[in-house]
Amino acid sequence: MAVGCGLLAALLLAGCGGGDAGGDFAGIDRTGATAIAFGPVTGFGSVIVNGVRYDTARATFKIDGRIGTQNELEVGDVVTVTGTLGSSGLTGTADTVTFDDNVEGPIAALDAAAGTLVVLGQTVIVDADTSFDNSIRLASLAGLAVGDVVEVSGLVASDGSIRATRIESKPAAQELEITGVVASHDAAAKRFNINAQLVDYSAAMLDGFPAGLIAEGQLVEVKGTTVTGGVLAATRVELKTGAVAADVGARAEVEGLITRFVSAGDFAVAGVAVTTNPQTTFSGGNASDLGLNLKVEVEGTVGAGGVLAASNVDIRRDAGVRLTAQVDSVNAAAGSFVMLGITAKVDALTRIEDKSSLQLRLFSLANLSSGDYVDVRGVELPVGSGEVLAARLERENLETRVELRGLVQTVATPAFSVLNVQVGTGVSTVFRAANGGALTSTQFFSALARGAVVSVKGVEIASKAILASEVELDN
Repeated sequence: MAVGCGLLAALLLAGCGGGDAGGDFAGIDRTGATAIAFGPVTGFGSVIVNGVRYDTARATFKIDGRIGTQNELEVGDVVTVTGTLGSSGLTGTADTVTFDDNVEGPIAALDAAAGTLVVLGQTVIVDADTSFDNSIRLASLAGLAVGDVVEVSGLVASDGSIRATRIESKPAAQELEITGVVASHDAAAKRFNINAQLVDYSAAMLDGFPAGLIAEGQLVEVKGTTVTGGVLAATRVELKTGAVAADVGARAEVEGLITRFVSAGDFAVAGVAVTTNPQTTFSGGNASDLGLNLKVEVEGTVGAGGVLAASNVDIRRDAGVRLTAQVDSVNAAAGSFVMLGITAKVDALTRIEDKSSLQLRLFSLANLSSGDYVDVRGVELPVGSGEVLAARLERENLETRVELRGLVQTVATPAFSVLNVQVGTGVSTVFRAANGGALTSTQFFSALARGAVVSVKGVEIASKAILASEVELDN
């Protein structure tokens, strides 16, 4: 349910009226500032996007082109919020919440090892940042198969691929949908491509196109019901961009991938042009870390031509660490909890979801208790600290197994350590290579080195100690 890059740019411009020009979007002094935010929903209690809790009591919800409700949204759905900010910058009031999926249709190809699937010619990348709906068994690609119909919401990369933030299973009779950029347009045949999907619009209703004409490079949403011979027969094609004047001074907060990169002072995020200056602050890294397809959150003020002048750029690293275990203790006031003896922290951008049988919609760290079983994806931050900043936190039904993924710190056969957790192996431990192939204990430890990435499954035998049932070298 994500708005495409060009559509975001249009919404950014359309939502920028009447803003106060002073202050930083994510700091203070923002009383009543007109604001627009784009990013995945991280929680509810109204709607939380990019760390701001928006009151939606009077908001209009636009769900996939129709008027809908907040209950149709889920954690991980990418939305655009327009409204105003409160004085703290941590709360706001939403006027509209807009949600469109990237693609909805049957899976044509699935590569679990590579973490990819193809839906209507669109390559979807599944990684640690992907939330799976409860309708999908195992909450992973292992619960999907070719032919299954899915809806994908995510962040678009520079090559048009989609880095999924949420995948939901859908009934087979659902309408097919794609949002993307028109390429290889054949006006005479009334056909074009969106990435690898050929679209025939000869019988489609066209919405919003100047003079009723489709052109190369336009961002469009295509709807249809059938694919024959690899061709999607469109019933409706809607233009998702437009020449909308921006009011200088409106606030904007955009989370996405860098889709164009010239320099640290000139790049685009989710299709929105961004500039930085010596006053721009960086968190999670510095300006030299910026590059194509890096995930960032940019906060700033809209300038001439709709260019976003960044006051802050937050670099969000790939969630390479995984912790799955029972919670030892919780300190909600400090925004932290302990599991496997490891301190994990949440911040304003952590996606928090209750996937246990309780399924609390208004779930936060305040609802987490000692003994709860959780799955955490994140990064070690600061590096070498042994602490984890959670990108995702999901509560699940209680199990005894534990999982740990991260960099190897020390090796002392037949044991090693990850995040200061001692991992012991024995005669019953199964060892695997990165491709899933079987290894002997000797082969595994011969290949193991400090700095290698491993995935461990086993049982917790003491604080900071695991007896591994399976260990796999990771990519």
